[in-house]
Formats: sequence, structure tokens, C-alpha cells
Amino acid sequence: MIPPMPHDLPEPRLKPNTEVVLQKRYLHKKADGSTETPRDLFWRVSSAIAAEEAKYERSPFTVDDLARRFYDLMTSWRFLPNSPTLMNAASELGQLSACFVLPVGDSIEEIFDAVKFAAMIHKSGGGTGFSFSRLRPKNSRVGSTGVVASGPVSFLRIFNTATEQIKQGGTRRGANMGILRVDHPDIVEFIRAKEKEGEFNNFNLSVGLTEAFMQAVERDGNYDLTDPHTGQVTGSLRAREIFDLLVCRAWQTGDPGIVFLDRINRDNPTPAQGEIESTNPCGEQPLLPYEACNLGSVNLACFFVPGHEHDEDPAAAGIDWDGLKQVVHLAVRFLDNVIDASRFPLERIDETVRRNRKIGLGVMGFADLLFQLGIPYDSEAGIALAERIMGFINAEGHAASARLAEERGPFPAYAESVFPQRGEGPYRNATVTTIAPTGTLSIIGGCSSG
Repeated sequence: MIPPMPHDLPEPRLKPNTEVVLQKRYLHKKADGSTETPRDLFWRVSSAIAAEEAKYERSPFTVDDLARRFYDLMTSWRFLPNSPTLMNAASELGQLSACFVLPVGDSIEEIFDAVKFAAMIHKSGGGTGFSFSRLRPKNSRVGSTGVVASGPVSFLRIFNTATEQIKQGGTRRGANMGILRVDHPDIVEFIRAKEKEGEFNNFNLSVGLTEAFMQAVERDGNYDLTDPHTGQVTGSLRAREIFDLLVCRAWQTGDPGIVFLDRINRDNPTPAQGEIESTNPCGEQPLLPYEACNLGSVNLACFFVPGHEHDEDPAAAGIDWDGLKQVVHLAVRFLDNVIDASRFPLERIDETVRRNRKIGLGVMGFADLLFQLGIPYDSEAGIALAERIMGFINAEGHAASARLAEERGPFPAYAESVFPQRGEGPYRNATVTTIAPTGTLSIIGGCSSG
């Protein structure tokens, strides 16, 4: 139930393109047949997410006050959550996360369970990532039936076809990430999977690289291929040839990308729950099997302070650092509340999400901020400012998560995470920041004070 909208809520300022996109993707049809206005949309989202605050007695905010703050946060374009939150907040569907990872086991039952679960997630507006590395290689014998296995790429085609038939939440085509380890015997077929135009157009593909493989590339040596079903070495390949093939195909078709599995798992905040083997469709969010994450972006262009472009250090006074801090803290609270407000399509996902409470606060508008400051994008000063800003957002984001842990308790798996042994936390969220491939500044409204 959406509470009555305060009469004095300001109308959001929109560009013409924004209105078109909102109409096509985000505005709900009302019971009387009319359509939401943008003002209705942002009130629906802000009030639904703020309503979760009532669960926490130690919160410094009332629900009404927080709803106003969230509304101002979004309609001033200083922060926006991921699309499923805008689409599904206060709806019967209620699935608010964008990023999911599902396991693909080495049996027909497990494979088609993953297809079914992915269809449910796509229907709710989310995207899915899979590792196909557990599947036995092509032409392997299947002991229970005596038939010959068709290999990961053949099953990738089944996932792709299923995705083609389902639009995410009825508004956009499904998106997937497919990953195969570089030491899988079918890796060459996987790297070449998109040579034919139009193949696997619902998938981004990435090769899971290992440090052993990269060391073999450096010394121009061979590396072993291992059957994931038996654990036996089935052959070897020259590492540099495979790396060159990967680079060539990436240049020709845009796929595959690469993902450094060993590095991801060195940074896994909850290793006791298993290895991370895949990411979400765009690759920015590594997740455990049956895990999801909701994202949001701070619009850096809104924190420019004019009049300092010619200072020796234009960023020092040319960026509203205090305002950025306030928005980061409010955005972390928003994203944590999204977890409570979400209704996930699978109980297993619900359990994993609430155990780790991962959120992903990122940025957009960095190039616009650099332009306003008069700093070239490809300059050393631009790189230094990127490090400075993300260091600030990372520090303040974790400070905000620590504050939420004081109010609400840490994420349930905190005690078995890496943070206690590092002397960090407690935190409310196992992850706080991520950099999503945002591209929204061309269509959203101009920054305004909240």
C-alpha cells in the first residue's frame, strides 16, 4: 500500500528522452487504467523503501522523513537505484535486485533446474550469471546412460534460446553471463562461440583465467586441461596460443572477456561459504551461487562547485565533499533497505542474500565532473581524482555500513567472514561498493538541490 503523496513534493525535472524511457519501462499502470506520472514513480519507490525503516527501533529517521529524503535524493538526480527497484518497488512482483548468479551442475536435472530458475529471475527483471565449468567436456561418456556428453557450449545454446523467449519483467530482454575456466577441455570451442554472427546474443562470455595459466603465458609454456568430472588431466595447450586466440576473438566480436578467478576469490569476503565462480551479466559483481545483489549509482556531476576550475587543485574546493558524504551514507541505507523490501523468486536466493546482505554502490557522471573541473579525462590528474573519489566513497560507504550494523546488527555471516580477522567492522553488508557500466546521464534530468 503506497501512502498518500505529500502535496508539496516537487515535480522531478526531466529531459524529453527521460520521459520516453520512463513511459516505456518504468511507469506503472494504475487500477483505473491511467499511468503513473514520474512524480508518482519516485514517491512509490521512496515510500516503499523507507517503509522498511519501521523494523529498526534504533533508526534516527522516521519513515515519513526518510521517504522525503529518498525522494529528494532520486529526483535531484544525485543517486539512482538499479532498474528492478524502480520497476518493482511496491508492486506485487516485488523483486528489486538486478544481479544474480546461479550454479550449473553436471547433470540434466541440475542443468534444466538452472534454466528454469533463470527464466524466473528474468521474468522478475534480474540478470543471471553462470559458470559452465562443472560440465563434463564434449564427447565424454555419461556413465548412467552410456550416451556421449554434448559439452558446455551446447548447453549454453539452450540457455540462450530460453532467454530469447522471456523479457525481463516484461520490459527488457534477458541478460546473461557465461563463464568457462581456461583449463576446461572445451575452452577453444567456447572462445570461438561467437564467431558466427548472431550466436549467443543473450550472453556475455568470459574466460575464467587462473594464475597458473597466466604464468604459462609469460614463460611461453604449456598448461594442463582438466576434466571437471573426473579431475584427470586430459591434455595440454600452449598458453600463449590460447591467450592470443582470446584476444583476437575479443577484438573481432567483443567476446569473450576475461575474469581472474584466483584474484576474485582472494577478495571473497565470505570464503567459508565456498568459492566465487561467476559474476552478474556485466561482470562488475562477483557473487556466490544462489546470491543476488542490488546496485545504485551516485551521480558525481551533481557535486561540482563552480569557480575553482583554475585552482592549483580544482578538486579540493571544486567538489562538494560534504554533500557527497551525506549522499553516500543515505544511499547505503537505501540499498540496505532494498534487501528487506525485496521478494526473491527462490527461497535459496532469499536465504543467501539475507545472510550476506551484499550491496553495490557505484558512480556515474565522472566524465561530466572532469569536464566541469577542466581536467582532461586521459590525464594523470584525472586518474588521481578517480582514485581520490573512489577511495572517499569506499571509506564513507563502509563507515555507513558500520553505522547500520550498530543500529541493526551486522550481516548474519559476519562472524565467519574475513572481516573479524582483519579487525574490520562489524559491517551490515558483506560488500558495499561496485562500479556498474552506467550510461544514464544522457537521459536523466539535470542536477538540482534536494
